[in-house]
Amino acid sequence: MRKPRRLVPGDRISVIAPASPFAREDFEAGVAELRGLGFDPCFEQSVFERHGYVAGSAETRAAAFQRAWADPPTAALVAVRGGFGSVQLLPILNRAPLGETTKAFIGYSDNTSLLSWLTIGRGIVTFHGPMLEGRLAKGTAGYDRDSFRRCLCEAKPAGELPAPELETLKDGEARGLLVGGTLTQLAGSLGTPYGFDPPHGSILFFEDVNERPYRVERLLTQLIYAGSVKDAAGVVFGEMRGCREPDNQITVRGVIADLLSDFRGPVLFGFPSGHTTRPMVTLPFGVRARLIGGATPKLTIEEAAVE
Repeated sequence: MRKPRRLVPGDRISVIAPASPFAREDFEAGVAELRGLGFDPCFEQSVFERHGYVAGSAETRAAAFQRAWADPPTAALVAVRGGFGSVQLLPILNRAPLGETTKAFIGYSDNTSLLSWLTIGRGIVTFHGPMLEGRLAKGTAGYDRDSFRRCLCEAKPAGELPAPELETLKDGEARGLLVGGTLTQLAGSLGTPYGFDPPHGSILFFEDVNERPYRVERLLTQLIYAGSVKDAAGVVFGEMRGCREPDNQITVRGVIADLLSDFRGPVLFGFPSGHTTRPMVTLPFGVRARLIGGATPKLTIEEAAVE
């Protein structure tokens, strides 16, 4: 895996919009938060373009990504928000090799498409971390500043990450490369040239938001039938915020526990990354991690994500 260099005060961070449009006030607040962290956020005017329910044409968004990636002073790219549209960039980006340049890409939700393409498809460590809208824009109420800094600013393993509500659905212990993202995007990638194909022995992180339990079961079943889960060493789920039935008689936690009852490794539930009600914890994808089930479940990052 290729690792970006660690971020230091004064580094340029390019703000891009690979998916949906956004609220201008959240954009400005997120930019201010990046400045408050000591970075130099920059952006092109194309970030404010609108094309239906996406932030400009696929060509415009892909070109902005490519320019930011090729820009020597830029140390990292961060997405403004998710929504929909990042998958439209993949055929365009695929035609233009990234070369040996390695930068940090930070995002989640719909930007799972880019995270997976970079990490599994290109062998580059990425970061399931806070975007501007809803996270950086809210300061420490929206994201966990400590894990962000540990993952992106320190060239050493981030160690155990904070997850006070983490539960064990299946006991066990596993080590492997951490990969994953939002279930909807990962399941939707199957059958395409960009299908989710994690390395053997990976630890998988899955999360989503506002999907009823039967829909979560359908997404997870699709990944299982496609072979994306069978070779994993362990699985950890996010909070799965809003993934419930109106009467709460069927829970998403119960659906997941039943579906993975025969899984050979540990299964944990409730990690606060992605669409969480808590400050979002940053996860580095593409580095070794350790998953422990039992009375005190833990997710520990055992390899530095940056150099």
